[in-house]
Amino acid sequence: MTGAERREQLLDIGRTLFAERGFEGTSVEEIAAKAGVSKPVVYEHFGGKEGLYAVVVDREMRQLLDMVTGALTAGHPRELLEQAAFALLDYIETFTDGFRILVRDSPVAQSTGTFASLISDIATQVEDILGLEFKARGFDPKLAPLYAQALVGMVALTGQWWLDVRKPKKAEVAAHLVNLAWHGLDGLEAKPRLIGHRKS
Repeated sequence: MTGAERREQLLDIGRTLFAERGFEGTSVEEIAAKAGVSKPVVYEHFGGKEGLYAVVVDREMRQLLDMVTGALTAGHPRELLEQAAFALLDYIETFTDGFRILVRDSPVAQSTGTFASLISDIATQVEDILGLEFKARGFDPKLAPLYAQALVGMVALTGQWWLDVRKPKKAEVAAHLVNLAWHGLDGLEAKPRLIGHRKS
């Protein structure tokens, strides 16, 4: 096996183990044993478990971000919401292990490399689209980042739930997400107000 092939093998094994057991529950010994190599080989390629984990997380984040940004092609704003919802649900369905890794907390992933930072990256992509829609409707486009975070967070958290239950079917989940988001956006107030007694 070449060095590049060994590296890929270790990444595949690490990805599977991190998805099953998390960062803390996975050991270098176990990764090495599954690969049929000694511990020093893992250290040689990645400097340790932390280095291997960082590469796995980086790859998964790039995969998900590419799928979401690639899905936001064009069309009516409601169709863009559908495209984003489907992209995340497609990723969860196709790269289940990767999604399980991304939603776990890890000591390696500080301000970057966390699910929250990934969601923020995706929201940034959606922000521009929402900004244009806000401007067209006479709303303050400076609020687009807030709404982008809310929309992407809603889809991501629903995706976490759907990961385990897998019901209803993906298209139905996407339809319900878009229904809530779109009809909520369709009736959006230019200056939202609170109706309860609490004002601050």
